[in-house]
Amino acid sequence: MSDINEKPGEAMAADVAKLTASQISVAGRIRNYFLTGLVVAGPLAITVWLIWSIVTWVDALVRPLIPPGYRPESYLPWPIPGTGLIIAFVALTLLGFLTANLVGRTLVDLGESLLNRMPIVRPIYKTMKQIFESLFSKTGSSFRKVALVEFPSPGMWSLVFLSQAPGGDLARKLPQGEHVSAFMPCTPNPTTGFFFYVKRKDIIELDITVENAMTLLISAGMVQPDAEAQKKLAALAATAKAARTDRKAEAVD
Repeated sequence: MSDINEKPGEAMAADVAKLTASQISVAGRIRNYFLTGLVVAGPLAITVWLIWSIVTWVDALVRPLIPPGYRPESYLPWPIPGTGLIIAFVALTLLGFLTANLVGRTLVDLGESLLNRMPIVRPIYKTMKQIFESLFSKTGSSFRKVALVEFPSPGMWSLVFLSQAPGGDLARKLPQGEHVSAFMPCTPNPTTGFFFYVKRKDIIELDITVENAMTLLISAGMVQPDAEAQKKLAALAATAKAARTDRKAEAVD
């Protein structure tokens, strides 16, 4: 009699266990699907948002400079985003073309000479010009190398970006030895940091690009320079794990 009473109880417990496992499996799959969708859509949404913000910002700056009769929204039922960006691109290209000839170069030199006579404007303009020339000029000295420097204490290393060596009075006043200019950005905001001169023998140059180093800094080390290889290995491991799980499920059935 006891056996008769135990068998229905055991069967009910087994059914409850199967139901619970099924519910957990469904919830886990939904969670994985959601995270996968988030990983796919998140970077795309942020990229689109950043591009749209830049386009609308440039449009807001350029559109007031265009006469109303020449604006696309004056003869179209809706405004066309990006027209300000296109106009700014054409205007800057035309300005560069005009500056390349003798007349344009003369006018630019005349304007710079006027700015250099203004006490407050002169240092701001000179600094901005040097920064833009370093960033966008083919012969500029923008950051092209990444290195490690021992900071903030012995045994701890930080990423730095290297630019040109100091010159003039700086090179003469620095201690003996070859020095380089180094900028150590902060994490996760690389627009702030520390600038200093360091001896070349005290740094370790890395064979990674500035873009990869920036990604490493902004992500606080979560995204490594060889992330693509790691993603491929993770995908292979996930595929093998899923195949092993399917084989186990088939064996149980």
